[in-house]
Amino acid sequence: MPELPEVETIVRDLAPALPGAVIEGAEIVREDLIAGDPSAWRTELPGRRIDAVGRRAKNIVLTLGELRLVVNLGMTGRLLLAGRGEEEPSHVGARLLLRDGGALVYRDVRRFGRLELLGAGAWEIRAGEMGVEPLSDDFTVDALTEVLRGSRVAIKTRLMDQRRVVGIGNIYASEALFRASIDPRLPAKALGPARIEALRKAVREVLREAIEYRGTTLLDYRDASGREGGFRSVLRVYGRAGDPCPCCGAPIERIIQGGRSTFFCPACQTR
Repeated sequence: MPELPEVETIVRDLAPALPGAVIEGAEIVREDLIAGDPSAWRTELPGRRIDAVGRRAKNIVLTLGELRLVVNLGMTGRLLLAGRGEEEPSHVGARLLLRDGGALVYRDVRRFGRLELLGAGAWEIRAGEMGVEPLSDDFTVDALTEVLRGSRVAIKTRLMDQRRVVGIGNIYASEALFRASIDPRLPAKALGPARIEALRKAVREVLREAIEYRGTTLLDYRDASGREGGFRSVLRVYGRAGDPCPCCGAPIERIIQGGRSTFFCPACQTR
């Protein structure tokens, strides 16, 4: 599933091109991808101008005056800008036809993504219920301390709780904990101030590097131009079970936490 770096990469790809574009029409191919009333797309969207493209958590957010079009990519969703006359990909679920002849196309092979049209007020309420953005100024040591305070949940699981901190999924939680030398099985409440600071730094470092590499492609992720992300080539532990740790040479281990694979070095990541 695309995490913060993948969604941010797509937003940065679309941001220079979309603002100012006018929607000529909206077509829904797969109504099961639409949260809410699909007919609102056909009545509310034509004639609207795209004012901005942004991100909140793992959502792409298009600002359309007082409306927000919120796109969650699910596991295999892709949002692509197709120029006039360009061939569209397969598995298209919805498209916005633009006045210049191009189209903003949503494709989704497995159809776990969701597209939702909300009023600005409803979106602000929804966004306010989400956790802190890890690359924002609000992600302070005090904020992370509050997230971890009193929790017996394993630190990796807590770090992936989108109600607490948004955008961090399985890949980047494993990578950040490795860089911070923290055992992923450690109860969240067991971290002291020094390790919390190390974890905060590692989270931000990993996410920023992943954005520079345009995300991580393991299977399905592609950016807005259809290209793969390059961060897979520099992953230190994720997906590397049995490989030597890049720091100490001990074999990387894989365990299951909350139904998800966790990768870590048992020598470097201490309790």
